[in-house]
Amino acid sequence: MSTVQGPNDPPTPEFDAYSENYNQEINKALNFSGLDIDFFARVKNDYLVDILDAQMGGAAKVELLDVGCGVANAHKQLVGRVRKLAGIDVSAASIAIARQRNSGIHYEVFDGTCLPFADRSIDAAFAINVFHHVPVTQRSALVDDIHRVLRPGGLFAIFEHNPLNPVTRHVVDTCEFDKDAVLLKRKDSEALLSTSGFGDVKTRYIFAVPAAGRLLRGIDRLFSLLPLGAQYYTLGSSR
Repeated sequence: MSTVQGPNDPPTPEFDAYSENYNQEINKALNFSGLDIDFFARVKNDYLVDILDAQMGGAAKVELLDVGCGVANAHKQLVGRVRKLAGIDVSAASIAIARQRNSGIHYEVFDGTCLPFADRSIDAAFAINVFHHVPVTQRSALVDDIHRVLRPGGLFAIFEHNPLNPVTRHVVDTCEFDKDAVLLKRKDSEALLSTSGFGDVKTRYIFAVPAAGRLLRGIDRLFSLLPLGAQYYTLGSSR
């Protein structure tokens, strides 16, 4: 059964339309590379755990929040590696799928700006390929609220596409739900975190090589200060 949206109804998040075929759309854009969404999700989870181990005394101690979790493709890979995991998204359809996939993880729908968590209640948060879909005028407010919910000394990591990488630009240009994306340069992500009060802000590029496994991640890190990788992450510590 279909429904018609009335003029006074709240807008339907665009990713509701892709909640059932999210993986297929991304894999279609990645087809030329021989890699798929599961590969990239697994490697970014490994990078995230490495970061938490290095900067927070061990990922296994961390209460972690995924901001813009979507259908929670890779949350099963984080279960048992962090102490607690939660996810939020503006798409109710995506959250419904995430709950079906991962019954032991807490999921919430949110309005895109105000996180449904108390002040200083989360150890660390991350957002993977989310902010290029957030309207530019709303990005600062979202980062402000992420800072609000993090405990002092907490960590926030933004993973984003590298707009200087031509392969990345090709993938974005051919992915159906990236048609309205506004990519962030390194300086954009760093400015968002710094302006919201995060300290020790730094960026590292990733996927200069297909970094599956600890050895290849080590090689990938050799290029992390150069804008060669397909993606990057920017980190900041809450105060």
